Amino acid sequence: MNEDELYDGLREAGLSKYQIRAYVALLELGTAAATTLAEEADVPRSRIYDTLRDLEERGYVETYEQDTLRARAREPTEIFEELRERARVLDDTAEEIRDRWQRASVGGHRISVLKRTETAFERAESAIREAENRVQLSVTPEQFERLRPALCDAMRDGLFVMVSFNTSPERPTEPPGDEALRGAVTEARHRHLPAPFVALVDRSVTCFAPHVRPVGQYGVVFEDETLTYIFHWYFQAALWESWPILYTTRDDGLPAEYVDIRECIRDVAPLLADGAHVTARVRGTEVRRREPFDRRGEIVDALYATAPDDDPTAPPTLSSLAGQATLVLEADGEEYGIGGWGAILEDVEAQRVIVESIEFPDDREAT
Repeated sequence: MNEDELYDGLREAGLSKYQIRAYVALLELGTAAATTLAEEADVPRSRIYDTLRDLEERGYVETYEQDTLRARAREPTEIFEELRERARVLDDTAEEIRDRWQRASVGGHRISVLKRTETAFERAESAIREAENRVQLSVTPEQFERLRPALCDAMRDGLFVMVSFNTSPERPTEPPGDEALRGAVTEARHRHLPAPFVALVDRSVTCFAPHVRPVGQYGVVFEDETLTYIFHWYFQAALWESWPILYTTRDDGLPAEYVDIRECIRDVAPLLADGAHVTARVRGTEVRRREPFDRRGEIVDALYATAPDDDPTAPPTLSSLAGQATLVLEADGEEYGIGGWGAILEDVEAQRVIVESIEFPDDREAT
């Protein structure tokens, strides 16, 4: 390190110009009278005594009287530690700035890359306890046990909890039984293949951690509605749709409550095709005015993609609902287009659809 770099380093350590000159000169001289040091260090005599006092308070030098005030550099062990600690703090600060810059994004949405999967689980548990509508989980049986208390609280608050259990042929584990699932989930399915940990909470938070591996573990938290919507479709297509039901609280009775417009259309569309009159209550948000919407009325149509040879009385497939998925609600003399998550073309973005009655033309009520 040359002298310029030494000066720069001491300046970063918080020393002033005169303090740096005096201290570097003392390192060369070993000991010197204050007046001599002022001359050697090019420090004004009027400032040398204040400069030495400040350096002594910081532990860089010590002064003593010998006919006149003299000074010498102190053994630098403490200075070494102070400088190294300052370097560690600056390095940690640089890391934190980088991490915060990387996870910040436009509009206040955040993507947080986590060094520990444990942090992803902690964030998922916290989000579940703050949820208002729905939780979708992909977990191992062991991960479920950890989150079960939070899920039980969510169920008591009226949330829908959908759990996809994933197990591995290499490490066979039985999924929980009905007793463990009761009161903790609305519906559970069993995927007989390993899968990442995924927690989707309401429509705004996704917590993700990869398959269990001994190295390379990390987690990611997305606080972004668009990315959470993408993970929702991954959950539906890869972790939910094709796997057998393990447990469900659903039955054929009424009222039937839905948090997913597409699940509602799957059940309602065949009834409409068969001539049924379906009355329902819809709670959500008006798309244009962003005001709450709560209406009762009759569902008079279901709009989604169909092929010419589709059987109208058969439940729509997941692929046919991947595009438009709209219910038409007739209420108070008006018709409202009811869409699901991220509705743009419809009048209402639904959060809950509650089917209250189903009647056929011959007045037989469905069961």
